[in-house]
Amino acid sequence: MTHGHDAGAGATRVPPVPPVPPVPPIPPTQRSEPRPGRQRALLAAVLAAVVALSVAIYVGVAADDGTRGRASGPAGQAPPGAAAPASTGAWVGAWSASPAAAEPGTAAKGLAGRSVRNVVHAGVGGTSARVTLSNLYGTTPLTITHATLALADSGGGAAVADGTLRRLTFSGAARVVVPAGGQVLSDAVRLRVPYGSDVLVTTYSPSPSGPVTYHPHARQTSYLATGDRTEDTTGAGYTPTPYWRYLSALDLFSNEAEGTVVVLGDSITDGATSTPDTNRRWTDVLAARLRTAVEQGRDVPRYSVVNQGISGNRVLTGGQAGGRGGPADNPSGLDRFDRDVLGRTNVRAVVIDLGVNDILRSSALADPDAILDGLRALVARAHARGLKVTGATLMPFGGHRGYSDAREAVRQRINAEIRAGRVFDAVADLDKALRDPYDPRRLRADYDCGDHLHPSDQGYARMAQAVDLDDLKGAAPARL
Repeated sequence: MTHGHDAGAGATRVPPVPPVPPVPPIPPTQRSEPRPGRQRALLAAVLAAVVALSVAIYVGVAADDGTRGRASGPAGQAPPGAAAPASTGAWVGAWSASPAAAEPGTAAKGLAGRSVRNVVHAGVGGTSARVTLSNLYGTTPLTITHATLALADSGGGAAVADGTLRRLTFSGAARVVVPAGGQVLSDAVRLRVPYGSDVLVTTYSPSPSGPVTYHPHARQTSYLATGDRTEDTTGAGYTPTPYWRYLSALDLFSNEAEGTVVVLGDSITDGATSTPDTNRRWTDVLAARLRTAVEQGRDVPRYSVVNQGISGNRVLTGGQAGGRGGPADNPSGLDRFDRDVLGRTNVRAVVIDLGVNDILRSSALADPDAILDGLRALVARAHARGLKVTGATLMPFGGHRGYSDAREAVRQRINAEIRAGRVFDAVADLDKALRDPYDPRRLRADYDCGDHLHPSDQGYARMAQAVDLDDLKGAAPARL
């Protein structure tokens, strides 16, 4: 099943107001002598009926974000059997993570007989929730017999907050089979999810499924347990794990946001060196900035932000598929753009920060024009969907083990084209924001995690500050 995108991308078709029935003729005994008071009362009643009918139609349309009564599909509609949202709003991405690879050591049995409790952070609040489960790297169908969603207890760990556990269904059934290479979208469940809360999504599979689809650099502690413990609220049977497995998206029906910003990137966007379990990736800070600006009454988009970073990712080249016959681990930006960006729920704007690994990981000196062409191809795909793209300049890596003057020249060439406006619709100059003013080939010391490539927590916060929120407004420029 393809995970949908913008549930409200097109204009909502408002049904025409039905004609008002003709007023019955007045009997002759009443018609012989006109009575203005009675006529005025009759006219007022007719007008009141028309107004009431129009209001009813308007409210019905306003409460429908394009998801009501439709099957799940490419436009991000609610799946069959979904719970009706508790309020008006729109489906938006609250969290996501790109399927990155097949987990080593799981090729034979997968995680048969074990419960996976993923912990994810909600970047927006909402009143109903649904999830996407991925078996992208599986070579056989993945059978999930039981799945739940809950808020995490304030004490942390794998425990569930009182009264928040919800059973997940898929087209009305508790059991779902995710085909090899595919994904499924759950039905919606009613649960008030506050902004900034941690959400627990737990799945149980009783049978071997082959390689487990996972996201290794989560920077978030999740949990595993033996047996079906999907409804265990204590968390006592769970042990910590540093990975996200199977889960690739959490959507919320929200009145806090009307669309989603998707950020495509590598380990820097993945937050690879941020402090674990603190949500200090630069995308987390960007989401908080947008929320604060809206609360302050600024004219900025009411968008959530989702993170589609994969550590080691490149624009042009993906990893090796190995002998499993499945997709390549760590697929290139070009290969995964349709799924990881255009396939997100209600996407309204795109931010791209890719290219540094094309420079650092190339056995030969990278061709800057090839990288630029790849970035322009991503922009063209976004434009074809009417989406505006903000692009980041590549940050310095002086002092890193892969640094050379020749590679620095490639970085400078790419950044010059980006700054000149010949790649993206808008520019977030992350290079300028984080470089050392006394040695522009390096990150500023307090923004450097220590490896001279990845930012510190302070550096990630500075990245988010470098994005002009006004640049996220609007759509793709019109083609001439």
